[in-house]
Amino acid sequence: MAKEKTIYACTQCGGTSAKWLGKCPHCEAWNTLIEGVAESAQSTKHRYHTHAQLAPSQSLSVLSEIEANDVERTPTGHEELDRVLGGGLVRGGVVLMGGDPGIGKSTLLLQAVDRLERGGVHCLYVTGEESGPQVALRARRLGLDHSQVQVMAETHLERILATLEAQLPKVAVIDSIQTVYSDQLSSAPGSVAQVRECAAHLTRLAKALGVTIILVGHVTKEGALAGPRVLEHMVDTVLYFEGDTHSSFRLVRAIKNRFGAVNEMGVFAMTEKGLKGVSNPSAIFLSQHPEPVAGSCVMVTLEGTRPLLVEIQALVDAGGPNPRRLSVGLERDRLAMLLAVLHRHAGVSCMDQDVFVNAVGGVRISEPAADLAVLLSIHSSLKGRALPKGFIAFGVVGLAGEVRPAPKGQERLKEAAKLGFTRAVIPKANAPKTPIEGLEVKAIERIEDAFSWIREMR
Repeated sequence: MAKEKTIYACTQCGGTSAKWLGKCPHCEAWNTLIEGVAESAQSTKHRYHTHAQLAPSQSLSVLSEIEANDVERTPTGHEELDRVLGGGLVRGGVVLMGGDPGIGKSTLLLQAVDRLERGGVHCLYVTGEESGPQVALRARRLGLDHSQVQVMAETHLERILATLEAQLPKVAVIDSIQTVYSDQLSSAPGSVAQVRECAAHLTRLAKALGVTIILVGHVTKEGALAGPRVLEHMVDTVLYFEGDTHSSFRLVRAIKNRFGAVNEMGVFAMTEKGLKGVSNPSAIFLSQHPEPVAGSCVMVTLEGTRPLLVEIQALVDAGGPNPRRLSVGLERDRLAMLLAVLHRHAGVSCMDQDVFVNAVGGVRISEPAADLAVLLSIHSSLKGRALPKGFIAFGVVGLAGEVRPAPKGQERLKEAAKLGFTRAVIPKANAPKTPIEGLEVKAIERIEDAFSWIREMR
């Protein structure tokens, strides 16, 4: 393969330059030139000439007449991973798994390909960061002594593509995409140009041969240089590996999936034998208090199609002239807004108090259905009075003090009742049409109603 000419293209105006410059010569924007490959005029002319002569025009189809077939999936053997993928791996699909270094991406994928291989699915594990003996050592630690997965220690893109074409595995793991490089570019492995170019070649090969390719990508602090965000628009599925390295629990979240639902979440526990799925993830996010404590309120959040019970903890303490507002797992700006609503519509002031809010278990709650639980936990901490035992709450709080409904309220209530909760404060629009056994439901329209009902229960 002849080495083609390297050019530098501007990410803003699209202008090109023969050499790298700090400022684009066309739009004069700084640090926007990225390395790429330019085809010669002769090859471009030949390509279009060939297409015009040999390629017939494609016939068109009416959308309503196209038969929509279900996508065939291959389960990985990990129930939690299959949940995030939408049921399993899709033939010809490209999956990007991103996460911090050392979070457990390689461990999970090595376990997955071993189970696939044992099930008769031919797999290839391409490692660019470790040698073959290092991968074998990890496999033995995971109890995979007799694994038949084929391993290839290689970082050269052209050799990897040739091996995939020769071996034709059904599933191939590239660990990691940051280490792969192509001779067509002069930049170092891990640069944006190399990562993007290598991923594009692997994606085209996956579609052409029907090979499922899983790319492993590391997330940098900036999230841009050599990070998965460069590749998100090129792949079919994007999974993010989250969790604290000091904790044994890991979360795998789908933020893009062309073959399934987004925002699905899988929960894993790191053990001596690798990652194992957690069948009841709500138990992770609930602290075990023998008796109710002040500043704690349990809510039901929705992760994709799965309802999860999460404990919201708040600590309100005397602050200085500049009281602090800190939230972990929740939006800090939304916390400031909720405190203003609490003061204006419920008469509870925290202007001279430090307010700390935390979602237990390291989970990140992005939906506004946590608003009501946050306000109740803050009020409980400020007054020093615990909420009733077996109590849950969820609902979206507006600036006018109204409590708006949350999606899939019935599923949330059923999950709470299944785990033994007996009392719930929810928006009026989420009130169940038929009573739920063992669960007393109070449907409210404003936040003042919630505080009034809690005082009556005490």
